[in-house]
Amino acid sequence: SGGSTDNRMFAVFHENKYGGGHPSYYFEGSHDYRNVIDLGQNGSWASPTGWSLNATIHEIGHIVESTTNNAQGSPAFPIWGDSKWCEIYQYDLYLGVGWTTEANNYYTSAMNGTDSYPRAGTQWFKNWFYPIWSNYGKSAVLSKFFVVMSQYFPKNGQSYSRNMNMGEFVHFWSGAAGVNLKAQATIAFGWTAEYETQFR
Repeated sequence: SGGSTDNRMFAVFHENKYGGGHPSYYFEGSHDYRNVIDLGQNGSWASPTGWSLNATIHEIGHIVESTTNNAQGSPAFPIWGDSKWCEIYQYDLYLGVGWTTEANNYYTSAMNGTDSYPRAGTQWFKNWFYPIWSNYGKSAVLSKFFVVMSQYFPKNGQSYSRNMNMGEFVHFWSGAAGVNLKAQATIAFGWTAEYETQFR
């Protein structure tokens, strides 16, 4: 037990069973201490498009957020929930590998999307992630968030010891961007007295 020395990510694709998907991480025993994405759908995986492509990249996004920079866990997960980080990750990945059509389709969908979880009505991609991505370094700012978090957010050994609050979330994204993102956070999420206290 304790973590694989294998740097590969494993992927399991079930055809015509187990709708949906999930990740598992190298520091967990549920999938033999390996980074794994496990997905199922009705139909073939031979030519993934639409949901099958997006779901696959989404699950890889969870591997990235939870295992990067030799740190275990995702302290921001309770803030951005199951999909908001994955949206900017997917868009950035599609552009990075030259899948322009997929990137454009994903951009259009994400720009028009709202979410009921975890903050009702928030347009995460449009009002938070895309402005930060486009103005402060694209892939580099996404990576830097996880680097800065791994360096300065509390850990017990390699595992993060707690989750972030909203003020810390904005603080660490500000550190990644190199500018104070409170104004952008106010547009995206609103700004409460509690957020201000946490941020200070």
